[in-house]
Amino acid sequence: MVKNYILDTNVLIHDPECIFNFQDNNVIIPFPVIEEIDKLKTRNDKVAKSARDVNRLLDSYRNNGNLHDGVNLDNGGFLKIEVIDRKDADIPKYFGQSKDDHILFYAKYINERDKDIETIVVSKDLNVRVKASAIGLKSEDYLTDKVDIKILPDGYFEAEKKEFLNEKEYLEKDEALKLLPEGSEINPNSYLKYGKSYYIYNENERFEKINLSYDNEFYSIKPRNIEQLFAFNALFNEKIKFVTLVGIAGTGKTLVSLAAGLTQVVELKKYEKLMVSKPVIPMGKDIGYLPGSIEEKMRPWLKPIYDNLDFLFSGKGKKPDDYLEKRDILEIEVLSYIRGRSIPDQFIIIDEAQNLTPAEVKTILTRVGENTKIILTGDPYQIDNPYLDSSSNGLVYAASKFKNSGIAAHITMKKGERSELATLAAEIL
Repeated sequence: MVKNYILDTNVLIHDPECIFNFQDNNVIIPFPVIEEIDKLKTRNDKVAKSARDVNRLLDSYRNNGNLHDGVNLDNGGFLKIEVIDRKDADIPKYFGQSKDDHILFYAKYINERDKDIETIVVSKDLNVRVKASAIGLKSEDYLTDKVDIKILPDGYFEAEKKEFLNEKEYLEKDEALKLLPEGSEINPNSYLKYGKSYYIYNENERFEKINLSYDNEFYSIKPRNIEQLFAFNALFNEKIKFVTLVGIAGTGKTLVSLAAGLTQVVELKKYEKLMVSKPVIPMGKDIGYLPGSIEEKMRPWLKPIYDNLDFLFSGKGKKPDDYLEKRDILEIEVLSYIRGRSIPDQFIIIDEAQNLTPAEVKTILTRVGENTKIILTGDPYQIDNPYLDSSSNGLVYAASKFKNSGIAAHITMKKGERSELATLAAEIL
């Protein structure tokens, strides 16, 4: 049965092409949403870009008919911009002057008008969903790009030595499955520790033995646990172009990424530059109010990166700023400016990627040029973006979508190495 889906502004900003993801149902955009998008389009950030994309998409459908009366979508759905004449509707006193209340008023009006059609408010804003429920409306989050984080694979397995199987050069998939818990999913570039040997699942659909050691040093640090050991292998594996490292604070996601990047850029000369960035989620003043160059503007947000660089270079007896900047090895990039670029021959680290939307991650990944490797790191349980959660952020979404790709690897890092206190705090607070 056809349903009415009332879209909040934040859904369109989150995914400008969301109107195509409601199958053959009615997609209704309240006029206050159009007004809000019009105000957002003049900003100088990723929100403005999404707002302009929405405007262009809606404008393209004006050729198909009057948006007020509604037009058919290519996927079989129906799109309409709803405009209510105040003379035709009584506004309840409990509605205020906020845009959220205006949108909910539209939803309530449509729900009462179309009594035979189920009406659902779709919003990324938890409070809007709560208010919708309070006035008797059905509401839901935008679910299309949600991934159940609980089913995100760890990216590696550990198995004790069994009498029936030796630690040989290759383990066939059927052999490995006998070692693993029932229902285990083996994806490309999954790792296995079997007995005292280490393996990676390759394109021949079997586990190939690899040489890994805790004694290997990468830019003054050594892996401290099996997760870091496998992460280093993925970061150095030339066949793997995309790595996602997910884990709580203090597991070494950023540190091992920087160590691997510096080793390959500075010592092995595999890449021309090390590019580092992270989403800028302002807590107070935005980036535009800070003086100085891009590097100086970004430095407050990239302080954790510089702390790690200081730690890595302390083992070399050098200062990272003097060494990297003079040799033009390190590039600090603002993600807002990455669209339109083609980035070859670089080792790219995007830290705190849990604050990116799936659309933003797509934008970043489609900028990657030849001989470029990109790493996304982050903790999906520490999200500052108010419209993302542990299952809808771009980091988890990308890790899930690429899990069957032969050029991608994912490691879930669980063991904290920063300190006993930091590890315990991450677990219990």
